[in-house]
Amino acid sequence: MKKSTHWRTLNNLSKPARYSIPEMRGLHLWVRSDLKKYWIFRFTFEGRRHDMSLGSFPAVGLSAAKKKSLKFRGQLFNDENPSLLRQIEKKEKTSSKKKITFKAFSADYIHRMAPKWSSSKYEHNWLMTIEQFANPVIGMLEMEAITTNHIIQILTPMWNTKFVTATRLRGRIEKIISASITTGYRSSPNPATWKNHLENLLPNIKKPATHHNALPYDKIPDFFFYLSQINTLPSLALQFAVLNCCRAGEVIQAKTSQIERDIWTIPAEKMKARVEHQIPLANKSLLLIEKASLLTSGGPFLFCLEGHRFHSLYMIRLVQQFQPSMTTHGFRSSFRDWVSEETNHSPEVAEMALAHAIKNKVEAAYRRGKLLEKRKLLMNDWAKYCFSRVDAKNLANDGFTDV
Repeated sequence: MKKSTHWRTLNNLSKPARYSIPEMRGLHLWVRSDLKKYWIFRFTFEGRRHDMSLGSFPAVGLSAAKKKSLKFRGQLFNDENPSLLRQIEKKEKTSSKKKITFKAFSADYIHRMAPKWSSSKYEHNWLMTIEQFANPVIGMLEMEAITTNHIIQILTPMWNTKFVTATRLRGRIEKIISASITTGYRSSPNPATWKNHLENLLPNIKKPATHHNALPYDKIPDFFFYLSQINTLPSLALQFAVLNCCRAGEVIQAKTSQIERDIWTIPAEKMKARVEHQIPLANKSLLLIEKASLLTSGGPFLFCLEGHRFHSLYMIRLVQQFQPSMTTHGFRSSFRDWVSEETNHSPEVAEMALAHAIKNKVEAAYRRGKLLEKRKLLMNDWAKYCFSRVDAKNLANDGFTDV
């Protein structure tokens, strides 16, 4: 048996063998044939020899290995088996971990996160995809028990045929498992991580770029003329959304308390970019709010009866009755094209009107403060353009326009 005590000497050992540490009885450094080094504590208990691993060298240093060995020698002195005690300790540590099934944790996670999402449809979509695709495979498993093979089992059947749904599902599972790690229900790495993990196991299918169908801006006055003949809350809400370049969900959830004089402030939690957005309302927008209030009887929502918010599908139907395959989101593109082709308004003012995120926080604050008046001019010009055919008809019939 060879003997050696200095760290440098231990580090330079290059001959496979088991080296004892003289000052600590039972402590050995084992140099394997591949020259990797491991600490071993060797002892005899009740006539039987045992070897306990103390970790690799140099990750576990000489002093740490001595400290562990000293603990085990104390247990031997008390006539206790160090190997058995470590097994019991490890088992108790494992059993004391917080436990919960994926189904229970995911439901709780979605419930807690829902108030932060900009639309209630996200909660429904999360619950539906998790229940339909994930829970049949991992729903009854504890968070710690979920492996990469389970995630592959969930995603593989749909990866080539429902790629968009599959990628969204993977991201949702990753976030749920990540939250379980943060809250102590899991200690192992996240098996749903894409980068440097699942990307090595699943093909990276590039989704073809899709764009929302936009109504040519020269058809917008005709569209508003069509809507002006439909005196319903969805029609008024759709006109308001187009005038203010908003998403349907933002308008459906709009409240009277968010309007102060001629400024509509959309809270950050209702915005896609999670940043508060202020919109200077054109006179036409204020008139739409006034008309809607006659139908809502002054409820808390601008365009919905209290307790009876309509779905965005009602707005989509109005759009598609005018032109099939159109979407409500496409009007934002119509606005951008109109600004570019027909006006002298600057692109940065148009971008602010669309609530596009600005990466530089200082610049973003500057724009919010300095461009509000310019945006008001832009929104008034856009409103006049949108209602140009309606106003022309009113002028011809009555000799005046609404605003």
